[in-house]
Amino acid sequence: MEIGSKTDGSKESSNSSMGGLNKADRDRFHTAVYTALALIAFAANSVLCRLALGEAAIDAASFTTIRLVSGALVLLVLVRAAAKTRTDHHRGNWTSAFMLFLYAVTFSFAYTSLNTGTGALILFGSVQATMIIFAVCQGERMRLWGWLGLFMGLAGLTYLVSPGLAAPSPSAAALMTVAGISWGIYSLRGRGSVSPVAVTTDNFLRSTPFVVLISLTFFQNLHITFTGAIYASISGGLTSAIGYVIWYAALRDLSSTGAALVQLIVPVLAALGGVVLLSEPLTMRLLLSSFMIIGGVALALTHAQHSVKVGSSK
Repeated sequence: MEIGSKTDGSKESSNSSMGGLNKADRDRFHTAVYTALALIAFAANSVLCRLALGEAAIDAASFTTIRLVSGALVLLVLVRAAAKTRTDHHRGNWTSAFMLFLYAVTFSFAYTSLNTGTGALILFGSVQATMIIFAVCQGERMRLWGWLGLFMGLAGLTYLVSPGLAAPSPSAAALMTVAGISWGIYSLRGRGSVSPVAVTTDNFLRSTPFVVLISLTFFQNLHITFTGAIYASISGGLTSAIGYVIWYAALRDLSSTGAALVQLIVPVLAALGGVVLLSEPLTMRLLLSSFMIIGGVALALTHAQHSVKVGSSK
């Protein structure tokens, strides 16, 4: 059974388990849960990538290849196991698959030359710019408090990563910018997806020829350790594949602006993951920046609910 698909029986079960909530409230609750799970997956993915590439346990091309191929295999198993899933009616497409590949490969290669702080700032700055520019072009408008919340979140992100900021090489900065734009486009194309599992599976499968080509191109740099392969496999099969399915489910009820804003929380979750999993220190900088980012996102989202579309009577 796919995320977001419901039979009559499951609807009745959901209704009884959520008490007297009306449909709108239930939809908001499901969207909030899907969004939270997706952001946790993204943060975990960042930690895994940092472990693999930061410790030189695997080369960037091989990490990307194992990540996307393992994700495709896991999703294919899920689709085949779900007898009622019909991938012929809900397919991905080559454009989304290429955006997925382009994000993954440029992200990996950029982090071979960028430190974590600089990379995060460029990546999420590019994601925000891409998705918010698209939203504005589509007629979405945030009011003053919404923009203030966005700037507060971006300021918190800058403060969070500022100790690790360094002047990036132009090529690495360009690669991470492309990664952010590609991810923004991939996210935007996922809005309104009726069948997140089937669509994400097809996108992952379509991305495999691109990663195989990259691996062949950089074959002379081949370097894979057992640890690196494990990190890449978990990154692909769990935090990427499953995380992206959940993200596509959340995107159905998120505006372009909202989808852009909530992703600012990912660096906070990744940093907290570093504290828990990597024994990194819990600093006052992390606490203050977390407050700024989460507070800014909450402020922006609250006022984004009252944003208007140009030409709309609402």
